[in-house]
Amino acid sequence: MKYLVGFSRLFVGLLFIFSGFVKLNDPVGFTFKLEEYFSEAVLNLTFLTPYALAFALFVVVFEILLGVMLLLGYKTKFTLWSLFLMIVFFGFLTFYSAYFNKVTDCGCFGDAVNLTPWGSFTKDMVLLVFIVVLILGKRYLTPIFGINIRRGITALALVFCVLFAHHVLNHLPVIDFRPYKIGANIPEGMTMPEDAQKPVFEYAWKFNVDGEEQVVVTNGGYPSVDGDFVDVETTEIVKGYEPPIHDFTIEQEGVDFAAELLEEPKLMMVISYNLQSSDLEAFTQLARLIPKAKDNGYKVIGMSASGPDKTAELVKKYNLDIEFYFTDETALKTVVRSNPGVLTLEKGTITQKVHYNDLDDLIF
Repeated sequence: MKYLVGFSRLFVGLLFIFSGFVKLNDPVGFTFKLEEYFSEAVLNLTFLTPYALAFALFVVVFEILLGVMLLLGYKTKFTLWSLFLMIVFFGFLTFYSAYFNKVTDCGCFGDAVNLTPWGSFTKDMVLLVFIVVLILGKRYLTPIFGINIRRGITALALVFCVLFAHHVLNHLPVIDFRPYKIGANIPEGMTMPEDAQKPVFEYAWKFNVDGEEQVVVTNGGYPSVDGDFVDVETTEIVKGYEPPIHDFTIEQEGVDFAAELLEEPKLMMVISYNLQSSDLEAFTQLARLIPKAKDNGYKVIGMSASGPDKTAELVKKYNLDIEFYFTDETALKTVVRSNPGVLTLEKGTITQKVHYNDLDDLIF
């Protein structure tokens, strides 16, 4: 039991610290995931949406501190029961996501590790077992260091979390795990390999045969049944390969110009996924940067999920010398965790990506 508790302590503590850190590295991304859970289509807790960022920050910081406190053996009773309640809460969310197929990725490890809904639930149940082991074997959780050192390390961990969160919220994630990181080529990220796994579907055909319902299951073709067709249910039993970038378009009036624009030798994208929630003051500085970029050979475009009336109003108000294109809001939130944000590309390869607070860092 002593060795099992020792292993569980390391495993749970380090996993909670890792899980918390990758989400703290990108709290805006975790906020988007919580907003998805709070939406009417999932948990219908829309009144919590305005507090999603605060909730996200609390959860990830608490997650890291619990991992640190477990490793140190600090406030053991509080730590163990907090871990237990947190994993039960996460287990409920992941089970709900998996069973009802509501949220396809829980965001447990941010964009660093993508798990299927059932994979996320399994991970939580494994953690739950180890946490129960820790509760049952609490007497083996001997503290490391004296009480003052344990307090000091926990306090330093909290200070680090606060400073790190402040930095990534006012700039961009320190580590970019998304397919739109600097150096990534967007067209290559959209390419489907020739040997890619194709999806496999199972079809349950329902027929009325002499007044009785008969179900015939196939993997494709229409079955030969002497009866009247009633219905068919399709189930994906093997998921096909999905390229890292699969929802990226640059549209005007329903026409996708992505392929053409991503061939530009120098392209600057001004991205605001939603103008209503954008930091509009940043466009004052962008109005000065856009001519500078054009003078240095860049084609400059705007990209937003807001409608043409909103983008036209913005262009007029801030005297922006650019045309706006439509791109899906979720895709733009994935591209850059800043509203607005700016990317520069060379033939589809991302060369720079900055938060609106760092526009002066752009090099033309």
